[in-house]
Amino acid sequence: MNNFRYHAYTDIRFGKGQVACLPELLAPYGKKVLMVYGGGSIRKNGLYDKVKELLAEFEVFELGGVEPNPKITSVRDGVEICKKEKIDVVLAVGGGSTIDAAKVIAGGTFYEGDAWDLVADSSKIGKVLPIVTVLTLAATGSEMNKNAVISNMELNQKLGTASHDFIPQASVCDPEYLYTLPAKQTAAGTADIMSHIFEQYFQKNTEAYISDRFAESLLKACIKYCPIALKEPENYEARSNLMWASTQALNSLLSCGKGGAWTCHPIEHELSAYYDITHGVGLAIVTPRWMRYILSEDTVDKFCEYGRNVWNIAEEDKYCCANAAIDATEQFFKDCGIPMTLTEIGIDDSKIVLMAEDTVKYNNLKAAYVALEEKDVEAILRACL
Repeated sequence: MNNFRYHAYTDIRFGKGQVACLPELLAPYGKKVLMVYGGGSIRKNGLYDKVKELLAEFEVFELGGVEPNPKITSVRDGVEICKKEKIDVVLAVGGGSTIDAAKVIAGGTFYEGDAWDLVADSSKIGKVLPIVTVLTLAATGSEMNKNAVISNMELNQKLGTASHDFIPQASVCDPEYLYTLPAKQTAAGTADIMSHIFEQYFQKNTEAYISDRFAESLLKACIKYCPIALKEPENYEARSNLMWASTQALNSLLSCGKGGAWTCHPIEHELSAYYDITHGVGLAIVTPRWMRYILSEDTVDKFCEYGRNVWNIAEEDKYCCANAAIDATEQFFKDCGIPMTLTEIGIDDSKIVLMAEDTVKYNNLKAAYVALEEKDVEAILRACL
């Protein structure tokens, strides 16, 4: 196993009614709070009013309207508020996009230049305001990790950045806040969770047995509970397991002892950068095509392991087992109601060469599970049409 650092310091308050802990969680950091949130969902489900009621003793400033693929323009607005009002703590109420924006806002507050610099070059991230979150979507794991992904539509770039200080100090995770999610967000969120797991599971290191068994159990949870949540939106068991799977999928636990660059996320980031599509949908489309493209004598054993341990495929021939596992993955996404081609979501081949170039330009795909060049990314994207 590779050496690793695992410092899981986030205070997770999981379960029904845990938002009541919010004043306790914020109090150590000060009274001036920047509340960051997205569209109108938290107003519709009553969470906005509940948070404002709980924070009556705090001085709350607001940044609403953060986009599903958070834009650097929103981050800049948040940084301006933090600097002007001398904010003590950033509170993100929403899904991963809201939390990602809050992270870069928290870092940008102490940075003299443009906040985009912190996205383009994470080494420039210095001091960061404390971050607390109230999670409303099971998808990104941002509530317990160091990562943030921000889009710059002027540059057609969607880039990830990271800092250990971006890890939230505390996160409220109440599965009941998932009840009102549209089915498409539940499905896309689950695809995102599964992709996070795949990116860590399919790596060259073969000695991290414990991490791989954790990964398989989380994949099985997603496969079991997403269809239930889609059919029964207020099924607490399904929502709670999906929410906890989201957190565990990307809080560094699965990467312990492993390592290597990711593949499907960098490819999808270019789709989002050029077309602003739903992240989880793009991942669901790309993933099975990537799997088929890299299936070879070098990877077939891992795909067979995946098929047997996750999908319970008993096929003895390893290539038949591997292909059955890939087919099952694609069919699962399709059964969840996710579009499975780029054509279905209005994307043609006009920018495929550009997206392939940018994927390789901004990411080290040579260090991925299977090293890819521009021609490989282009072939995968064309297979997605």
